Amino acid sequence: MQEKSGVQISQKSFLQSLLILLVLMLAAGLLTRLVPAGEYQRLEMDGREMIDPASFQYVPAPEYPVWRWLTAPLEVLAAPDGLTVIIIIIFLLMVGVSFTVLERSGLLRELLIRLVKKFGGRKYLLLMVISFFFMVLGAFFGIFEEVVPLVPLMIALSYALGWDALVGLGMSILATNLGFSAAITNPFTIGVAQQLAELPLFSGSWLRVIIFAVVYALLILFLTGYARRIERTPQASAVFHADLAARQHYPSELNSTTGEAKPRMGRAMLALGVFLALILLSLVSLPLIPSLSQFSLPLVGILFLAGGLVAGWQAGLTGRALVKVAWQGALGIAPAIPLILMAASVKHIVSSGGILDSILHQVAEVFTGASPFSGAVLIYFTALFIEFFIGSASAKAFLLMPILIPLADLVGVTRQVAVTAYCFGDGFSNMVYPTNPVLLISLGLTVVSYPRWLRWTLKLWLGILVITLVFLAIAVAIHFGPF
Repeated sequence: MQEKSGVQISQKSFLQSLLILLVLMLAAGLLTRLVPAGEYQRLEMDGREMIDPASFQYVPAPEYPVWRWLTAPLEVLAAPDGLTVIIIIIFLLMVGVSFTVLERSGLLRELLIRLVKKFGGRKYLLLMVISFFFMVLGAFFGIFEEVVPLVPLMIALSYALGWDALVGLGMSILATNLGFSAAITNPFTIGVAQQLAELPLFSGSWLRVIIFAVVYALLILFLTGYARRIERTPQASAVFHADLAARQHYPSELNSTTGEAKPRMGRAMLALGVFLALILLSLVSLPLIPSLSQFSLPLVGILFLAGGLVAGWQAGLTGRALVKVAWQGALGIAPAIPLILMAASVKHIVSSGGILDSILHQVAEVFTGASPFSGAVLIYFTALFIEFFIGSASAKAFLLMPILIPLADLVGVTRQVAVTAYCFGDGFSNMVYPTNPVLLISLGLTVVSYPRWLRWTLKLWLGILVITLVFLAIAVAIHFGPF
């Protein structure tokens, strides 16, 4: 029997995630019975829907039977966010197909061998450079979901360097998330929030650069400390036993491929390189064009799929063999689809039960009489709380900022501090909450379960929490502005 390859979601990870999401769905359903329904009036401004902060009123609870809590994952597809969910699912399938083709063609192995040989014994320098690159993508361009196709490659590189899947996740999707959160010119958080707060676009960057540098230093200390520990004692890896089978697909010795394969592999790498360059060009340029930025995720997925298929064909996979491998790749990643639908259904249940605005209103009431620093912290934790239900940074900004900015003005928090607190709360929790599809996708590409991921990153998140609170205190003390 042929050994499985490509992106595979382990049964244990699938069942754990399924159980966690089912509990969250039921909890959201119970909230619709415990929290009174309410609503804010929505206003159209510059083509966007915004909340009128002074318009909240309680309303009769909508008819929302218990059985619909369980059908919510299917109802999501017809909800206002349905198109986004469908795009994410298709994107995930394209990633699974492309990576499986790259692996089975031998191209991934050859690429890793050449990359590791190029850096020689400077693998920790390679770790630092790669982590910095991914953080920059998040901090400057607001790139997050789009780097998911590169996660399997970084995990394979981590294996080749003698580390584990956690280090691969850390220097790719985790680094991107930290950059996205310690944003400098991220158009989806800083850009949208500052516009809604009527601040000069991308103002206050001097402090954001310092925040970025401190967060980067913390990430490098975290990753290198863990990598050195498991390099000395492989059994210290948090995923040691789960990783054993996955490692079989990647080279343990950095020996070269046969001379006969080199010309073919050279052509395949050139083809893949062309598509990767197109992806990088898209990642850099599309966020700068507002009318096209919404197409960045599907475009990256299409380019990555095309690049994988063309490179696999050049490497020797043709005809039926190519189709068979592509089909196996789709089947390997398919179990992630119900998990994504269940994650998206948590927000759908809360919205359908009419309590999302009520939750926002209750949070707003807490701000009454707060000190400036307390107000900044409350904004931070409000964004953290709402992030659990609404993952989109820009959608959350349009939902929250019209409410948070007047409250910030009342308690003496500058609008620039409010934007900074919002961005902290919006970003860092992306790789914590099991309702975030990017986290589910990324873990689904590996042998890492959600509970194990949470345990591994816990110290990092505690460090991030301390750092961000310190920076908020500094920002409040210096009246971080211009206003």
